[in-house]
Amino acid sequence: ANPWQIYEMNADGSGVRQMVEVPWDCRQPIYQSKIFYLDDPEPEPQISFTGTGGNWQSEDGSAVVWSLYSARLDGSGLRRLTYNPSGDNDPVMNEDGRIVYSAWQRHTLAWGAAGRAALFGVNLDGSDVAIFAGDEGRPIKRTPCVTPSRQVVFVESDGLTPDGAGNLASVDLRRNLHSYKELTKPGAGLYMTPAVLGEDEILVSMRPAQGAGTFAIYRFDLQTNRGVKLYGDAQRQSIEAQALVARPMPVGRSSVVDEKEPTGKLFCLSAFTTDLPKGAVHDGTVVKRVRVLEGVPRRAGEKAPAGELSPYLEKRLLGEFDIEADGSFHIQVPANTPIQIQTLDADGVALRSCAWIWVKNKAKRGCIGCHEDGELSPENVFSIAVGKRGIQLTNPPEQRRAVRFERDVLPIVAAKCATSACHGGEAEPALTYAELFAKKLVDPAAARLSPLVWATQGRLTTRSWDKAGTGVAGKAMPPQGAMPLSAEEKRTIVEWIDMGAHK
Repeated sequence: ANPWQIYEMNADGSGVRQMVEVPWDCRQPIYQSKIFYLDDPEPEPQISFTGTGGNWQSEDGSAVVWSLYSARLDGSGLRRLTYNPSGDNDPVMNEDGRIVYSAWQRHTLAWGAAGRAALFGVNLDGSDVAIFAGDEGRPIKRTPCVTPSRQVVFVESDGLTPDGAGNLASVDLRRNLHSYKELTKPGAGLYMTPAVLGEDEILVSMRPAQGAGTFAIYRFDLQTNRGVKLYGDAQRQSIEAQALVARPMPVGRSSVVDEKEPTGKLFCLSAFTTDLPKGAVHDGTVVKRVRVLEGVPRRAGEKAPAGELSPYLEKRLLGEFDIEADGSFHIQVPANTPIQIQTLDADGVALRSCAWIWVKNKAKRGCIGCHEDGELSPENVFSIAVGKRGIQLTNPPEQRRAVRFERDVLPIVAAKCATSACHGGEAEPALTYAELFAKKLVDPAAARLSPLVWATQGRLTTRSWDKAGTGVAGKAMPPQGAMPLSAEEKRTIVEWIDMGAHK
């Protein structure tokens, strides 16, 4: 079948012209505001859309990844904007010149096997991606729209639905991270594809929550949370209504992104600044180093190795380094690459891990801390790392190290763990890859939650903010009299688990 492409036409259906022509699917186009790149003669109006360029497989292996792209109105200047390994959808322009969109997140299985879909914001050039609405309300948030009254209305649901329908909710642009509001209740209809109609009104499709009725178009008042039916057909679905009215151009943006530059910079003012509960210790007494990982997605149709049990995306190590005394760090990383940052204790055990982020070519991306409240402003201090040259984590791909069980961990287990001397029996126990998972000795999301690490480290490595913080460490392994693990071998086991515990 021919791929979906982007077209433009007049409101009466005339003047149809193709805007983008690429050999992969493109959908969900929007007009964005003007952007000025340094090599542009003047600011250019653009469109943004979702596309499947690269034919990448999503983290859970269920679909092809959709990412955000932009292009000029004549189709030239095509750029990929987002590099989320699980995919992005539903772009809409915010009045401040940023794009709000729905992003699948699966760096942890805390939200279930499929992950969650949260709302994110990103600049027109793909830089400075940041959470917009995610932790409040239901885990699946889709199809946002921004009203003149500065409300962002979206559809949310507790799980995946065949048509993407759910309940309506909103956040306020003034405090988008702390203003969640439920607009409709479960059972009072299923909604999809909200779109701006007026100051406090949206157009939205709705069908009964029970039964097999079709979607009809409603005019929904955001002050009363009531809808009035405008159009419906019992034989056809009516969805994605748009008001054909003039709209103001959102704020334009300029950009330093230069596609010829292969790297970008990332800095953190203090990883000690977090959103952890009061009393949780995540400071220089426990945070000693930082590990930076690269996500390695598979092409669509490419299968995992036989016997692979890890549910996570394969990762490679970009680098590891000591944190500055004030908690700051400053690194240079490959551009347009999904990366994950982990803070580590003295034994290299990950304390916290961020979601997938990226840095655009030549761009500088900064954050206040580690999972800090997005409404915080930084203290007016000069962080140590910012005054230094960035740590180079830009080795070519063939030099980026992965840690796998059969190559790196099995020799350690066979020599020092799966032995009769270690376990005090005549027969050597079988500590295979499959058995480590079957006995729940490893948590591929975190070494600190893994009984295997508790044994090899000789201590409970969970932290106060972990639900598994009441685990029992058991005996230190190997026991006294058996050949001990070296510090390097212990670190290898920790790295293997923290990087996803792949075969």
